[in-house]
Amino acid sequence: MIDRPLSPRFYARPTSEVARRLLGRVVVSQVGGRRTAGRIVETEAYVGPHDPACHAYGARRTRRTDALYGPPGTAYVYFTYGMHWCLNAVTEADGYPAAVLIRALEPLQGLPTMRRRRRGIPDAGLCAGPARLCAALGITGSLNGAPLWRGPLKIVDDGRRARPRVRVGPRVGVSRATDWPLRFFLEDSPWVSR
Repeated sequence: MIDRPLSPRFYARPTSEVARRLLGRVVVSQVGGRRTAGRIVETEAYVGPHDPACHAYGARRTRRTDALYGPPGTAYVYFTYGMHWCLNAVTEADGYPAAVLIRALEPLQGLPTMRRRRRGIPDAGLCAGPARLCAALGITGSLNGAPLWRGPLKIVDDGRRARPRVRVGPRVGVSRATDWPLRFFLEDSPWVSR
């Protein structure tokens, strides 16, 4: 697999556009000396301080959300429900809190490692959800604020040029702005979370 990391410029555009363009790209993790990778098949956009479902709604800034205000291409990794990590790619401009949640991956590399980390979950469920993919790839809060173009966690273009058929729908797993059409997923992918 070719590993051409997406540059910070890729993320420095409207969040919904980044969410759509991330589909088909590959998340590569080199955590714990193990290489795992998966193709992005589902994303959700959280478009800034006016978005009631965004962690920075109303321009709130806390220690937890500090990375969300970072430069485009920063990993925003947060803990939810007291047990799960979720990976986001920060978008738009430095200081503007918007990001794309990576919701699901098609596992590509390191399946034995993913299976160990996920403790016997069938392959179809390894990366079918934001918390599941983080567990499979070994992503934790230690990667919060890391650049996604270098280091142990990258999002790359693997050279595949097929134009995916994209569907758009409302976000899932949120209680506010649930009808906003900011969830993007590959139409025919069996790896999508829902």
